[in-house]
Amino acid sequence: MIGGGGIVMANFLQTIAAQDGTTIGMIPNTLVVNQLVGMAAVRYDMGKFHWIGSIMPTAHSAMVAWHASGITSIADARRAQITAGASPKGSFLYRDAGFVDEFLGTKFKIVAGYQELPASIWQWNVARSTRSGSPGASSRSRNPTWSATGKSVPGAIRPQGGRPADVPTVDELAKDEADRGPMDFLLSGNALGRPLAAPPGTPVERVEALPGGVRETMKDTRFLHDVEASRTEFGPIAGDTLQQAVEHILATPKPWIDRAKVILE
Repeated sequence: MIGGGGIVMANFLQTIAAQDGTTIGMIPNTLVVNQLVGMAAVRYDMGKFHWIGSIMPTAHSAMVAWHASGITSIADARRAQITAGASPKGSFLYRDAGFVDEFLGTKFKIVAGYQELPASIWQWNVARSTRSGSPGASSRSRNPTWSATGKSVPGAIRPQGGRPADVPTVDELAKDEADRGPMDFLLSGNALGRPLAAPPGTPVERVEALPGGVRETMKDTRFLHDVEASRTEFGPIAGDTLQQAVEHILATPKPWIDRAKVILE
């Protein structure tokens, strides 16, 4: 269910969807942060959801600029302004683009809702699996000649695994510890990967059964064949681990939350 970077879906799950175990959601990992910063559209409480499991591990992101933009490094992005495409506020695309401007001093002009622009945030596993022709391009636009070191220049947020060694991480670029707390909070949802959750009110017996079903799926031969064919990252996370991660995010100190609000309000 699209809308608001997953906010519409989460609101639906908590207030309208059947709460009998037959309806679950793949929850964008930004939703706990969106709740804490008080985004106006939020009507859900992630602390009341039942976390089932995640198919893939932490989703690492990279800020990339198209090769013709003239932006080839974080230093270039601090000197000159180019437009960065993003999904609406509440999505990881908007959060991460705003993140690098607010905390790292870049000058990306963020345009929400239109992604065919000179710069954008990419999840590294998506970039590798779709091999899109330009930042923000549709996954249907496959180009077998695309390469991370050829047609796009990563910068600002470094992907993990296969990334260029000279591209800095956000931790390395942070000015001081006072910035690192809010930065860690904004990226805290990465610990959830791509989580599945059942809405509040789901009967206990269903809540107990669903994680087992996910665990069995993660070992299924046909499923694993499809994972390999898709070239996507794979690394299941157990439901109780997700629950602990959510509780940790919900305990974020208020000053860090207040500092992060400027990006998402």
